[in-house]
Amino acid sequence: MTPDTAGDWQPVATLDVLRLRARILERLRAFFSERAVLEVETPVFSSAAATDPALSSFTTHYTGPLFPRGHDFYCHTSPEFPMKRLLAAGSGSIYQVCKVFRNGESGRIHNPEFTLLEWYRVGFDHRQLMDETAVLVTAVLAGHRSLATPEKLTYREAFERHCGIDPHTADHRALAGAITRHGIQTDLEFGHEDPDVLRDLLLTHVIEPNLGRGRITLLYDYPVSQAALARVRPDNPPVAERFELYLDGIELANGFHELADAGEQQRRFEHDLQRRAASGLPAVPLDARLLSALRAGLPECAGVALGIDRLVMLAAGAKNLREVIAFPTDCA
Repeated sequence: MTPDTAGDWQPVATLDVLRLRARILERLRAFFSERAVLEVETPVFSSAAATDPALSSFTTHYTGPLFPRGHDFYCHTSPEFPMKRLLAAGSGSIYQVCKVFRNGESGRIHNPEFTLLEWYRVGFDHRQLMDETAVLVTAVLAGHRSLATPEKLTYREAFERHCGIDPHTADHRALAGAITRHGIQTDLEFGHEDPDVLRDLLLTHVIEPNLGRGRITLLYDYPVSQAALARVRPDNPPVAERFELYLDGIELANGFHELADAGEQQRRFEHDLQRRAASGLPAVPLDARLLSALRAGLPECAGVALGIDRLVMLAAGAKNLREVIAFPTDCA
């Protein structure tokens, strides 16, 4: 035992908060049981990693009979890919509560290891899943928060309301002007940055603090460049069928009308790898098994991931994730 760890063995969260956390998990499972959604488990380790340049996976090295020469595995940032393999195999609607891992993340609402609820509803689009997600959050928070009727805003409406610009048509100059008007301090070179970087600055600094005040806000129909794993709808302009749920200015959930086209998914993976290379980030293996599952046929479905630690934080009236996690990473 070293002197600097001798006195910090006790949990950071109080026992009352940990009991609240247990009750919330019970409510979540009851919610899905009532709807005949199957609980599943998938591996924490994967031979593939998240290609998204904004995510950094933890790695571990296996040595043993399975791979006599050793093999690198990645701790998942989400259970999405193996859950989609189950969907393609005919599982029907499914959910999972699990630990996920994201390297480099830490702060008031981030911990490198956190608990995620992820679920997929066969036959749903993103609008139906938006409604169900709002019902779930409202039900879980009943008795802890009194919430008004949920608000729905398109990505465009949110930018027009809070920044005075159309995010789908605004060029670098318009985005930079909005950033300057709102006094956002940044070292970015406005003429050279990816427009999504500028849009994200406005979203996080100007728009998000105004979302979910006294009620759930559902933000939806994102720019195509932010489609991630969502389908693209050919509107004018085209939009990604993606949504996020906010409460008290905090993003709680991120959902998609799921992309089922294996060719398009592979193109997005390869584009991510090009962006990683351009940013000096290490190359990572993409998930060939997911692509095979998509080729076999993913049913029409929508899926969403919800941060349980953040949900417990809001239910408890806490200000920091540390208050609702027994042993944060620095105390592990």
